[in-house]
Amino acid sequence: MSTSVHLAIDLGAESGRAMVGVLQEERLTLHEVHRFTHGPVQREGGLFWDLEGLWREIRQGLGGAVAWCRSQGLELASVGVDTWGVDFALLGASGELLESPRCYRDPRNIPVMRRMTGADGGKAIYDATGIQLMALNTLFQLHAMKQHEPGVLGRARRLLFMPDLFHYMLSGVMASEQTIASTSQMYDPRTQGWSGAMTDPLGLDAGVLGAVAAPGTRVGMVKAELLAECGAAWPIWVIAPAGHDTASAIAAVPVVEGGHWAYLSSGTWSLLGVELDAPIINDAVRGVPFTNEVGVGGKIRFLKNIAGLWLVQECKRDLERTGVHADYAELTAMAAAAEPFRTLIDPDWGPLGIPGGILAKIGRFAAATGQAEPRTPGEYVRCCLESLACAYRRVLGFLREHTGRRIDVLHVIGGGSKNELLNQMTADACGIELIVGPVEATATGNILVQAAGLGLVGGLGAIRRISASSTQTTRVKPRDHESWYPVATRFESLITKAKDIAP
Repeated sequence: MSTSVHLAIDLGAESGRAMVGVLQEERLTLHEVHRFTHGPVQREGGLFWDLEGLWREIRQGLGGAVAWCRSQGLELASVGVDTWGVDFALLGASGELLESPRCYRDPRNIPVMRRMTGADGGKAIYDATGIQLMALNTLFQLHAMKQHEPGVLGRARRLLFMPDLFHYMLSGVMASEQTIASTSQMYDPRTQGWSGAMTDPLGLDAGVLGAVAAPGTRVGMVKAELLAECGAAWPIWVIAPAGHDTASAIAAVPVVEGGHWAYLSSGTWSLLGVELDAPIINDAVRGVPFTNEVGVGGKIRFLKNIAGLWLVQECKRDLERTGVHADYAELTAMAAAAEPFRTLIDPDWGPLGIPGGILAKIGRFAAATGQAEPRTPGEYVRCCLESLACAYRRVLGFLREHTGRRIDVLHVIGGGSKNELLNQMTADACGIELIVGPVEATATGNILVQAAGLGLVGGLGAIRRISASSTQTTRVKPRDHESWYPVATRFESLITKAKDIAP
């Protein structure tokens, strides 16, 4: 295999990175050329993403990749963007942006979802899409737009999800990539196409949504003016990777065929699930709820969304407002020293997903459920981490029950896998061995799907074989599983009580 070089632009909900991947003889090496933080901004009318800022950072990452390649005597073959799910932009008749993309945490989505899912409307939506009902989903965002901004929706001639939008900005070509489309609650994973039952009431026809393109599709070439700006003297392909960051990450899980495994993509969100050949959509899995999203190679990512390290990120932001300034490593050390099992929360309790005031919200949850309220930064963070570990244990049980599968090992991937305290808590709570890594699973999967799109790598099996041969993983074994039995029972009771706490 000859040497090829690819650029992954990996955008999470809190940070972004530009990672150059050099693929040679079935070994991938990654080189970070740009990293930045970002977040939604409150403007008149709602919560939006800073599109101009993100585009500036992407161009800087592309320039850094080209400069790095020149320094190594290499040429960049392709670039692809992955992002968080569900968010989108609407374009007008001339391809112009009609409005800056909104952030999925915009609170106007919540009453819309409640209205649409009441009186068992949620069953019809779930049956049509197999997607967990969450106010952030594209379907509810669009209905909120129809209610509040009907003129904008009426002028839309194309909808592009966030990675598709950046591919369009890079190449001038519009394409709708499959894995990101499948997060929208407007896609039917059984037919592998848009669900008319969901899109027709919005007035979204096939032209607005576009034909769905598989991961690895060659979208187009980087525009000439961008090549000149970054100093590239050669053409560069824009390849759609798995546009949903979780789909790219799961493609890079370092496993060989077979085995009894589940995955935990750990970051701002925790996504815990298994890989299936076909979706499971019924009342039982709706009750958990599980979601059926599309992965690389047509696989189904059967998983549950869990709040994830967003809880700790919010604690950090709230603590800073009170004058406590500590980085994540320091907060984790404080949590390790704090009293265990003092306070637990339901990570998916609705108010916790809304930005701001999380310390007070945790205190309110504790008071409402008869628990001691956290008093120190370490106790707040430990509460979040232990609650996540309990949630993982609970979801693993549901996965075994509803798929009939054995699960012997849990692959933990993504940036959250660096949290060793949470990893040990997870192994102990679940009574399962963890295989941790790669940390940069999303960039790895993104790059290898690009290489597959250029015919340089085979299918999903080859992608995982290369990931396994290129990744240093660590194993975490349970140390104290028994002590989590009463904690898990207590957590179950809190889940029940959480339903009765006023939002």
